[in-house]
Amino acid sequence: MTTTLFVYGTLKRGGLNHHHLAAQTFHGPAHTAPGFTLFSLGAYPGLVAAPTDDHGVTGELWSVDPACLARLDVLEGLTEGLYRRAPIALIHPIARNQVAASPAISSAETYFYLRDLSGRPHLGATWPI
Repeated sequence: MTTTLFVYGTLKRGGLNHHHLAAQTFHGPAHTAPGFTLFSLGAYPGLVAAPTDDHGVTGELWSVDPACLARLDVLEGLTEGLYRRAPIALIHPIARNQVAASPAISSAETYFYLRDLSGRPHLGATWPI
């Protein structure tokens, strides 16, 4: 069974860690519901809940097999408490960065940053590749 995963940083196509998604299935661009934002952690971003955010975060949807998901959990530092993997609300479909007139809301798994963000630059909706 595969897991639908929303990626927003170095796992995106063209990103430094994209090779970890080799042999997985790309579904296309996606956007979270409002209430989430990104911070720069240096070489990678951290996604956090942001109740006052009205933009959400841009990224990609992938189907990943259990072995890949386990490797990604290690890469993202779940056991070290760096990130946690949990569902996130998404708005679909996204076409050329435009939300459809009547988007359906769905969800996917993603990685939420867990550590202190003091002094970290706020990025907003997009991690540049």
